[in-house]
Amino acid sequence: MKKYGVNELRRMFLEFFESKGHLAMKSFSLVPHNDNSLLLINSGMAPLKPYFTGQEIPPRKRVTTCQKCIRTGDIENIGKTARHGTFFEMLGNFSFGDYFKTDAIRWSWEFLTEVVGLDPDRLYPSVYLEDDEAFDIWNKEIGIPAERIYRFGKEDNFWEHGAGPCGPCSEIYYDRGEQYGCGKPDCHVGCECDRFMEIWNNVFTQFENDGHGNYTELKQKNIDTGMGLERLAAIVQEVDSLFTVDTNKALLDQVCRLAGTEYQKDHNKDISLRIVTDHIKSCTFMISDGIMPSNEGRGYVLRRLLRRAARHGRILGIQGKFLAGLSNTVIELSKDGYPELDEKKNMIFKVLSEEEDKFNRTIDQGLEILGQMEEEMKASGVSVLSGENAFKLYDTYGFPIDLTKEILEEKNLTLDEEGFDRCMQEQREKARAARKTTNYMGADVTVYQSIDPAVTTEFVGYGRLTHDSEITVLTTENEIVEALTDGQAGTVFVKETPFYATMGGQQADVGRIFTDSGEFLVEDTIHLLGGKVGHVGRMTRGMLQAGEKVTLSVCSENRSDTAKNHSATHLLQKALRMVLGDHVEQAGSLVTKDRLRFDFTHFSAMTPEEIRKVEEIVNKEISDSLPVETDVMTLEEAKKTGAMALFGEKYGEKVRVVRMGDFSTELCGGTHVPNTSAISSFKIVSEAGIAAGVRRIEALTGRGLMKYYENLEQEVHAAAAAAKCTPANLKDKINALMEEIKSLHAENEKLKSRLANEAVGDVMSQVQEIKGTKLLALQVSDVDMNGLRNLGDQMKEKLGEGVVVIASVQDGKVNLIASATEGAMKAGAHAGNLIKGIAGLVGGGGGGRPNMAQAGGKNPAGVPDALGKVPEVLAGQIH
Repeated sequence: MKKYGVNELRRMFLEFFESKGHLAMKSFSLVPHNDNSLLLINSGMAPLKPYFTGQEIPPRKRVTTCQKCIRTGDIENIGKTARHGTFFEMLGNFSFGDYFKTDAIRWSWEFLTEVVGLDPDRLYPSVYLEDDEAFDIWNKEIGIPAERIYRFGKEDNFWEHGAGPCGPCSEIYYDRGEQYGCGKPDCHVGCECDRFMEIWNNVFTQFENDGHGNYTELKQKNIDTGMGLERLAAIVQEVDSLFTVDTNKALLDQVCRLAGTEYQKDHNKDISLRIVTDHIKSCTFMISDGIMPSNEGRGYVLRRLLRRAARHGRILGIQGKFLAGLSNTVIELSKDGYPELDEKKNMIFKVLSEEEDKFNRTIDQGLEILGQMEEEMKASGVSVLSGENAFKLYDTYGFPIDLTKEILEEKNLTLDEEGFDRCMQEQREKARAARKTTNYMGADVTVYQSIDPAVTTEFVGYGRLTHDSEITVLTTENEIVEALTDGQAGTVFVKETPFYATMGGQQADVGRIFTDSGEFLVEDTIHLLGGKVGHVGRMTRGMLQAGEKVTLSVCSENRSDTAKNHSATHLLQKALRMVLGDHVEQAGSLVTKDRLRFDFTHFSAMTPEEIRKVEEIVNKEISDSLPVETDVMTLEEAKKTGAMALFGEKYGEKVRVVRMGDFSTELCGGTHVPNTSAISSFKIVSEAGIAAGVRRIEALTGRGLMKYYENLEQEVHAAAAAAKCTPANLKDKINALMEEIKSLHAENEKLKSRLANEAVGDVMSQVQEIKGTKLLALQVSDVDMNGLRNLGDQMKEKLGEGVVVIASVQDGKVNLIASATEGAMKAGAHAGNLIKGIAGLVGGGGGGRPNMAQAGGKNPAGVPDALGKVPEVLAGQIH
């Protein structure tokens, strides 16, 4: 048997099924499309759900894919064995109402035995207990002896997920040999040991489950198969695990070189080596699909994987930043199958590098916070860190729980793991509760899903704003109807439309659809599955009927203003890359008639100078009157022109390329101006961060910019009128007023300080001595927190060394401050813990540093008790 590599096996599989009439489709993004039930794509069939449910017509009835997948159900246990990983590739062949069991089984056997060359005597099929049809195919057509075909029950060999399509499975197992077995004489397929590995699963989707265990035969029977590419490679290459197949082994060897160690020499090091190897691969692929690190959703999964990899790199002793370098190895090993990795590598490296920097700071910050928690434990006389605090370190600061445990153990301290688990469970339950209830497709059920999948809409609006077409479907919010009448809200579908539907960040066209006897106001235009375009709005007069010929008219002013902003977005993206660097990638956009919003990958705030340069570049290209030209070509031809693909776009075989002179070339399906001069002018009005490594620019053009300047002018005149001056001398007037306010503020502070001192009087007679430390605890009237702090500083000066606690009631609320000198702190005094110990008596809370702390409260009657308790709390601190 030839030891094919991972990249060879992927190509062999796809070419084999292409020879059987299948369309080989590119792997879909790891980000699910129109599926709220999934955080990340976790199987080969997941992106194909619309084809299986009939909501979208597949490009061909036979399809084959190699789908990149990520499963993160148990991240904490990844690395502890060599069997599990987060990233994997799933080979699959699919039939949508075409071939069924016979061909699926025959081709799986042909590929494994004749193409790959696996020994037929080491392959064992299984079937569902009641599936005699599949059993006979294996036995009578393929020629497998009956005793080598295993029948399993529903748990193993029947695929279903609640209501919806389902069916029996037929799996194929490979006997890896006795050396992988458990040693029992009756070891066979289905045993828990590693000897018999499942490599291929044929799912025969032939039933519909109504959700109550009632099954009916589907008219359209489907085939959904899956085979793990890495599993197949492990068998072909005769290696013991996923981590030692050729591509993963090359990456793992690179980790070993960085760590100066060898694999399979030390169990604990092996765990870290596997974690780094697996996680950096997942992270590289996730970032290439536009996922950015964040504290929620799939961005949180990415951040956890990144930080876990960085943490285990530290454990292995890898010096300095290393993730981006390892990512380069991932890209080199996988770019043949996934060219997008190479195309996005600058962005991938930048994200990894920035996130690794953040994690290094997180570790240092976490150590400092844990140190404060240890001090509080010591002051309270406890040796167990609370589950809440451990979870706070983990969840808020990203501090790994295993590191918390390790540090505490070194100091003979422990943590409340049960309490930590409770907090973790509460968070999971909140996340589950927040997830929307969905149907089989993972999308909210709407009236649109009842529309015949054959209904489609052709967009004809690039060169025209008015067009005559025929109504194909009408709906209200709840049902498909034959007509819409005056006052009704609904959606109109036609065969051809000049209306641009919201897509790629561009907001939809608005306008009207009309006949002599009826008019419909289009308030939104939406894309739906299966190439349908819905015109959403309401009837303003008369009636429209299904099958009727209508005139569709797009609002020209709305389209023109939107086109200006969209074309400016293309100029902006190129200018940003020129000024900031090639790592800039689009991370989202919104183009409306009023403004444009552009999200992009960058890791620091833009300077005023950078913003000015970007504006200058864009406005120069506008004034140069660049012609805007469009061409339709294949995706490969477009890439050769240097056209940039925009993030989040789903491209077909044919793409639209938009050129603006020699300055900008991008793939884009949106509407644009004929010449950049039509944009008129461009102005950035804001630049801000919206997520880790993602910035947002908001900008204006044309009419929107003129309105902005008009509003600005009105505000300046209003401000000048309020300041009783002219716009020309407004700045001088504001400076003069600020100086006056500053002078009055200083005078006010002096008066407050003098009043506070007079209210205190001679208090040195109230000084107590607690275990050799001076204490002054007193109450003053009607002094705010700022005044108390100043007063505290003055009292400390009079005291020399010691602790000062002052309380004041102002407007029915209590203000408390505590202050400790250097000598008092050396003796054990801690102002923050002292305040915590008494704040409850005034109905409040607070805290602070060892030298200074403050608190507020709602119970003025408790002030005497609070001050009375100060000596007791301080005595507990002094040693």
